[in-house]
Amino acid sequence: MDIASRRRSISKSSRSVAAAVTLIAVAIAGCTTPSQTASQAASSAASAMSLDAAIGGPQRTDKARARDAYRHPKETLQFFGLSPTQTVLEIAPGGGWYTDILAPYLRDGGHLYEAQYRSTLPELDNEERATDATFLRKLAAAPNTYGNVTVGTLRAGELSGFDARGRFDRVLTFRNIHNWIKDGQLDANLRAFHSALKPGGELGVEEHRARPGASVQQMIDSGYVTEAFVIEHAQAAGFVLAARSEINANARDTTDHPHGVWSLPPTYKGGDTDRATYAAIGESDRMTLRFVKP
Repeated sequence: MDIASRRRSISKSSRSVAAAVTLIAVAIAGCTTPSQTASQAASSAASAMSLDAAIGGPQRTDKARARDAYRHPKETLQFFGLSPTQTVLEIAPGGGWYTDILAPYLRDGGHLYEAQYRSTLPELDNEERATDATFLRKLAAAPNTYGNVTVGTLRAGELSGFDARGRFDRVLTFRNIHNWIKDGQLDANLRAFHSALKPGGELGVEEHRARPGASVQQMIDSGYVTEAFVIEHAQAAGFVLAARSEINANARDTTDHPHGVWSLPPTYKGGDTDRATYAAIGESDRMTLRFVKP
C-alpha cells in the first residue's frame, strides 16, 4: 500500500472511530437523560410533598394559617430554592411563623438554625426579648417538632451561639430589614449573612415595599423600604441579585397609612379606626428577593 492509500485508510478509520464514539455518546445520553430527569422530577415532587406536609401540619395554629393567603409560604420558600437537606439560618424568627414550617420540613434531612435579634436600641431590644422568650418556650414544649433546631443570637452584625462561618445553604429573613435600618445595623447584618453562607449559598429577603424615592427617614417611620435600597445595600455586602418575585405583592396597599405598615393586619395599630378598610387591603405589599454569594 502506497503512502497516499495508507493515509486514506487511516483517515477513514479515524472517521469511523469518531462516528462510533458519537453514537455511543448519543446512546448513553439517550439512556441516562430520561432517568436523570425522572429522578430530578421525583426529588422535586417529594420535596414539594414534604413542604405541603409541613405547611399543613398540626404544629401550626389556625391564626397562623389565616396569614397564608397573604404570605404564600409554599411559593415563597420554593422561590428561595429551599430543599429538605439544606442547612438553613432564619434571622429574627419572632413568634416563629416561618419556623413552624421550616422546623418539620428540615428536621430529618437538613438542619435549622435560628438567630434571635438583639437590637442596640433599648425599645426594640425589649420588644424582641419578650417575643424571644415566648418563642423559646414554644420550642421547648414540642421537642418532636423543634428538637433539632439550634438557637443563637444576632447583635450588631455578630452571630453567636453556633459556628456560623461558611456553613449555611440559605439565610432567610422575613419583614426585618426596616428594623435594622432604624437600628443602624443593616450593613453589618448583611455582611454577617454573607460570611455565614457557603460559596453559592443564597440570601432570601421578604420585606414591606415602599414606593420608589422614599427617604430613609420615611422608611424608618413607615416600616416600608424601597426595593432599590435593599438591593444596593445587599450588593455592597458582596451579594449578587439572583432573582426577584411578585409572589407577595399587594396592589391594594397604597403604603401611606397613618401608622405605616402597622396600620394593616395583623397589627391594626389604629385599633378599630378604619379597621374594615385595612382588613380589606390585607397585609402589606412586599418585595421578595433572592441574592447569591458568589
